[in-house]
Amino acid sequence: MLIHASIYFIGAASLLAVLTGMILRIGAMMADCPKNGPAIKTASVTIATGFAAIGVGGIILIVALLGAFQMEPMLALLLALGLAALCLGLGFTHAVGTLRLVAVGGPDQIAKA
Repeated sequence: MLIHASIYFIGAASLLAVLTGMILRIGAMMADCPKNGPAIKTASVTIATGFAAIGVGGIILIVALLGAFQMEPMLALLLALGLAALCLGLGFTHAVGTLRLVAVGGPDQIAKA
């Protein structure tokens, strides 16, 4: 089971690193905006840091539960990877949505954008 947990942790941590990098890249591309550029740069770093911290916590919780699954280790690995990908994807979507709110100037400006 240790091998399966290691494979899970490497895969989930790699996905977390890629998605965190994408948040920073999206923030860098949006920072060209003359109106809110500096705020977007700051927000992208803050949002990416929060995403990474919450993501690591989720990955650790899932790997801790990996041993609790009373099933074939490969099936448990695939279920854990799927759950981690789903949770990280949802968090990524929320992070990018938050970054978009900063770019347009707040939730009241979304309807006007």
